[in-house]
This record gives sequence, C-alpha cells and structure tokens, in this order.
Amino acid sequence: MSISAAPGARWRDLSFSAVAAGFVTVLVGFASSAAIVFQAAQTLGASAAEISSWMWALGLGMGMTCLGLSWYYRMPVVTAWSTPGAAMLISSVAGLPLSDAIGAFVLSAALIAISGFSRLFERLLNRIPLSLASAMLAGVLLRFGLDVFVAMQTRLLLALSMLVAYLLARRWWPRYAVILTLLAGMAIAAAQGLLPLQGLALQWARPIFIMPTFSLAAVFGIAIPLFMVTMASQNLPGVAVIRASGYPIPISPVIGWTGVANLLLAPFGAFALNLAAITAAICMGREAHEDMQRRYVASMAAGVFYILLGLFGATVVAVFAAFPKELIMAIAGIALLGTLGGSLTAALRDEQDREAALITFLVTASGLSLAGIGSAFWGLLAGVAALLMLRRSRGG
Repeated sequence: MSISAAPGARWRDLSFSAVAAGFVTVLVGFASSAAIVFQAAQTLGASAAEISSWMWALGLGMGMTCLGLSWYYRMPVVTAWSTPGAAMLISSVAGLPLSDAIGAFVLSAALIAISGFSRLFERLLNRIPLSLASAMLAGVLLRFGLDVFVAMQTRLLLALSMLVAYLLARRWWPRYAVILTLLAGMAIAAAQGLLPLQGLALQWARPIFIMPTFSLAAVFGIAIPLFMVTMASQNLPGVAVIRASGYPIPISPVIGWTGVANLLLAPFGAFALNLAAITAAICMGREAHEDMQRRYVASMAAGVFYILLGLFGATVVAVFAAFPKELIMAIAGIALLGTLGGSLTAALRDEQDREAALITFLVTASGLSLAGIGSAFWGLLAGVAALLMLRRSRGG
C-alpha cells in the first residue's frame, strides 16, 4: 500500500459499495451518540446557535481528517468525536463557564497532538499482542452484533427483514450487501410510517468563535480527564481496529494530526477528535470492498458526508433523528458482522494467548466502566495482566 498514487488511479478505486459504507459509517456514528453531544453542550449552557457551531466544528474536523489522512496514506483512516468525552462533560462541568470549557478543549487537543507526534502513545501500544487487540475489538463490537436481535423485540418485521435482505445480498451481490440492507430497512420503515421526513428544510450551520479562558478547575476537571478518556477509551480501540484489520497506518502522525485539527476547531466547539473504532470497522471490512487496498475510498466518502453534516447541521440532525432506533441498531450490527467474526478468529488463533484474549474479550464486552474510563481500556489491561501471569507460570 504505497502512499503515492496517480489521481487517475485513485478515481478508479471509487466504488458504490465503498461510498455506501462511508454513508453507513456516518449514519451509525452520528445517530448513536449525537444526543450525548447535544446534552453535553446544553450542560455547558450553550445556546441553540452555539450547539449548531459545535456540530459545524465536529463535522468539519472529522470530515477533513478522514479525507486528508485517507487520501495521503491511501488507507482507511476514520475519525470521530469522543463519545465518552461528551458523556464525561455532562457529569463534570457544573458551574463552569463555557469559555473555560473551551479553554480545556484547547489544552486537551494540544496534549493529544503532543502524545501523537512524540510517538509516546505508539511506543506503549507496540507492546500489546495482536491477539489482545483483536479480542478488545471483538468485545467492543459484540453489543452491536447482539443489537440486531435486540431490535427484533420491538420491531420484528423491520429488523428481521433487514437480516434476511443482508443474507440474500451476501449470496448474490456481496459488494452491495450493506447498502441494499439499508435501503430495505428504509423502505419497510417508510411503509410502516416510521420515517417522517416531511417539512425538512436546508439550514446552514454558522460557526461561532468563543475566546478560550483558562482556570484550574477546568484544567483538572475537564482538560486532563478529557485527554485521558479520549486516549484510553477512543484512540486505544481505534488503533486496535487498524491493526486487527491489517493496515500499516503510521499511528503517531495520524493521532498528532487529529490533535492539530481538534486544536484549530476547539474554539468553535470541537471538544475532542480521535480515531474511530466501531465506525472505522465498517470502512475497513469486506463490505466496503473485497480489495482491502481500495477501502480507503469508504473513509473518504465518510469524510464528505461528515462535512455535509457539519455544514447543514440542523437539517442533518432532523434527518438522522427521523430514522427509527431499531433501524440504526440493525444496520450497525449487520455492517459489523464480518469484522466481528474476523476479530474473534484473530483473537483466539494463538492457543498460548487464548485465555488472556478471552479475558480481554469478556471484560470489554461487559461494559465495565471505572473512573470514567470505558471497558475497552480495562479489558486490555486485564488481558495484559493475565498474559504476564500465564507466561510467567508457564516459564516457571
């Protein structure tokens, strides 16, 4: 996978399945956590116009990093906002002015850039075996696979029809399986009156610059915890997805550039940008393209859709809000089936590391959260500890 390629060759890599995977990536990423971002902004006292600016900044940041980094490396690089970071903001910003929070966003972004360009984060990650990284990824994705069947409890016809459509498409039109599944789900939802799109109008989002201010309360209450949560709960599983998918993406500069983009857009409301995990798996799976060297088009397509999301923030919010939650649950789980299966295979392939990988998978899948840090970090920590104890025991 060479970094350089002629523009004509890259245009030839364009495929409908990759563009569809990019759309599903944005659909799943936005619909699954946008409400948390809105709530975080409201907790900080942001007005409706300022929340629209947050969406503009986040959409632009995710879009430009997806586009630029994927184009440069010719590999799928997918970025996202920090959902755990937004959840942390909801519970930890009481009483702080919005400008102090913006200052904390700036500081956290600077720390992310430094940890990337200094290669400190990557040096720590290089010590983690692929089996544990794959097990952590499988644990993260398990809930999404299960959600396909959870959705059947409330919308049996919708979710079951989508699963059947996927299986049939995988047999006859495998490259278009996900988009055909999505279209089938939308058709059924519309027929059942579950897709209200009337009265939608295009509305531009306007960026609002907020001058950062700094306070000790915001530094220790927001900036440092936001940095730690983003690195442990987002960038760590994001790297696991990349490695489990077999892409030699240079981790340090990629994380460094996400930090730079975050730093530039933080005054407009971009609280935290990072490598994506769950949505990245959609762009890196076989559903995006059978040829893994052409899957970078999916992440570039996601970048375009993210930019549109930012530019038309209010309108896109209304469109995505119109999709029934069961449709989102089903399409996310179905799009990730191949990646989940591959991760489990890679995690359990090495018999010597199998028990440690299984512990990593179970802890991650449990949803355990301690000190504001999600289960992906604790699953990996438990797996490393188990691996060290097992290897020492066997060595003795």
